[in-house]
Amino acid sequence: MAVAPPSPSAIDRIADKVFAGGRISYEDGVALFHHPDLNDLSAMADHRRRSKSDPDVVTYVVGRILNYTNVCWMRCKFCAFYRVPGHDEGYTLSEDEILDKVRDTVEQGGTEILFQGGLNPKLKIDWFERVFARIKQEFPSVNLHALSPAEINYVAHISKLSVRETLERLRAVGHESIPGAGGEILVDRVRNLIAPYKDKTDEWLECMRTAAALGMRSSASMMFGHVETFEDRVEHLQRIRDLQDECQPFRAFVAWNFQPEETQLPIPKKASAFDYLRTIAVARIFLDNIDHLQLSILTQGPKIAQLGLRYGADDFGSTMIEENVVSAAGNKFILNAAEFERLITDAGYTPKRRNTRYEHI
Repeated sequence: MAVAPPSPSAIDRIADKVFAGGRISYEDGVALFHHPDLNDLSAMADHRRRSKSDPDVVTYVVGRILNYTNVCWMRCKFCAFYRVPGHDEGYTLSEDEILDKVRDTVEQGGTEILFQGGLNPKLKIDWFERVFARIKQEFPSVNLHALSPAEINYVAHISKLSVRETLERLRAVGHESIPGAGGEILVDRVRNLIAPYKDKTDEWLECMRTAAALGMRSSASMMFGHVETFEDRVEHLQRIRDLQDECQPFRAFVAWNFQPEETQLPIPKKASAFDYLRTIAVARIFLDNIDHLQLSILTQGPKIAQLGLRYGADDFGSTMIEENVVSAAGNKFILNAAEFERLITDAGYTPKRRNTRYEHI
């Protein structure tokens, strides 16, 4: 059933809060998702962005998404990448293959390795310790932005360790920060529909809380446009904002829309560009305690990414020398640093290369 858009006076009240530097409520967030005027959302999101980061600068990082294994027992319905244990198409990279990919990244000027894969029951903590130690020994300047909470929780489980013990051991060999993947929608009703065997909302949040206590920073994410409602999206944002208030784990937030091709989640069509711009704008307005909002060029392409810079985004994300998970569903907008800089400059901003810590380099 269609929901009536909020009244002009309701939007004016929300805008007054935003332009005064105030915090919007859950109800305000839901109202903004139902508001049909993208120009209003853009104005509020851009104001919030300008208060959180340099208004003239758009950053990006040169990195690689290194998918070390596609073997995963979890069978998430939204994923086209995984292969169950024993499948003929399953793979796990050797340590030398991983080192070769890191070396190639560094030779291309890369500073970030986003190290992610499936939940492979053969890979316990000693495997990750050995691999991370070799990477940092040979390439000490590389930032290991590695392992989603789901991977960390699983490694802890099969290694018979607590999450804290797991993170302490991985941090000791160079694990620096945690990507926000696996968050999807932090509402258990939704998680039970799209990934019934995956960690639940509280487990995802607790992993990020534990990492923050150890001095490890993270990013937060949202995959939208499947079975969730607008209310679910705002509840997701609320949980992220609440945890950020509590222990400041997150450097950045990124949202992307679900890619249904080759998956087991029967969604008739993808979220539109309108919905993407609306979603990142509401996220930027709502997440008043997170400094950076990253675009998803991989799913949206360069034109929508440029528009997104007026909807609250201040970061182009990674050039992604390599990526396999989203691309497994047929989407592949992968651009190099020169193309990033051209797009940013053409949109009226100054491009700045950064590292994982959002330090300009």
